[in-house]
Amino acid sequence: MTRLQQTFEKTRYEKRAALIGYITAGDPDLERSFEIIDAACNAGLDILELGIPFSDPTADGPVIQRASSRAIKAGMTLRQGIEFVRKLRQKHELPIIIFSYFNPIFAMGTKNFVHEAVAAGADGVLCVDLPSEHSNEIMQFADTENPLHFIRLVAPTTGMVRRNEILRKANGFVYIVSRHGVTGGNSNKIDWTILEQEINEMRRETPVPLCIGFGISTPEDVQAAGKIADGVIIGSAFQRIIEEHPDNAKQLVADFVRKLK
Repeated sequence: MTRLQQTFEKTRYEKRAALIGYITAGDPDLERSFEIIDAACNAGLDILELGIPFSDPTADGPVIQRASSRAIKAGMTLRQGIEFVRKLRQKHELPIIIFSYFNPIFAMGTKNFVHEAVAAGADGVLCVDLPSEHSNEIMQFADTENPLHFIRLVAPTTGMVRRNEILRKANGFVYIVSRHGVTGGNSNKIDWTILEQEINEMRRETPVPLCIGFGISTPEDVQAAGKIADGVIIGSAFQRIIEEHPDNAKQLVADFVRKLK
């Protein structure tokens, strides 16, 4: 049983959703970034999405775009991100998902990426600009000796036929995009009634955990999402704290994790 499977088994036993945190690696700088992420893990994150910045992000709102820009200027790369995973694994047992883009993975070499990520202790990869249909570009190099979950996304615009195919191939967990738009925005409110109906439909199609992200930023959002999903994903809210309070973000992010828990 993988760390992801163990985590969702534990949270289901505890009758709660898993708290999944996305944090951009390298923001505001490499040293403080690692301290912030370490503190968030200590504070109670169930799963970490470690964001590797890229110069041409997809679906990221302005908060995460600015965080990525700061991280790139600070010298964060995919290899540095894998080193973050290695250092975190020495201290934490929670699952770690590398959130990246296909360009840096391809530039590194997909085979090298898979082997190095697994060796460092990563549990999965979420490659936001690699469609589910092309997941084998990465997963052909994962096997029983190099196990890696490929996290797939289902969006409000995903058609029924394609959604069924995504769910059929899914493992680890499925990232359910809660609404139209980009991360961190609030112009498109979440319709919890419709989202609950859709998640109930998807539960009939897959046993894989279903986790909600996009537009989740407050304890009230977490409570609403946690009632209908297996996991709740927060990203921009963490990056906003880091952007506004870089000098004491370590404590503030940890406090926010505890509040969300």
